[in-house]
Amino acid sequence: MQMLVVVLNRIEKLNDLLLELSDKKIVTGTIIDSSGMAKTLVESYPNSLLFGSLRTILGENRPFNKTIFMVLPDEKVPIAMECVRKVAGEIKGENVGVMFTMPVNYFESLNKQGS
Repeated sequence: MQMLVVVLNRIEKLNDLLLELSDKKIVTGTIIDSSGMAKTLVESYPNSLLFGSLRTILGENRPFNKTIFMVLPDEKVPIAMECVRKVAGEIKGENVGVMFTMPVNYFESLNKQGS
């Protein structure tokens, strides 16, 4: 098993990505709101010359992005990654996001105990 992590900067594409994944029978994961480190530094130190130049590099003023965590069997990982590429490939410009995998040595679904 692996955990696929996708940071999607263009949040308007989130629903397209979720639909693409669900078409491939990938429907489990966790989505959280997140913010990039550079964006936070720029906002925290607006008068800094160094971080001010980051504002120019970042260009767009996105307040946050979406991070998706999916624990998948090994054979589903390439399928999910292709879904991400398909949706991200429709996005013009740079800084679309990132994706990476990590091995999962243990996984347990927590269920309500008792009644």
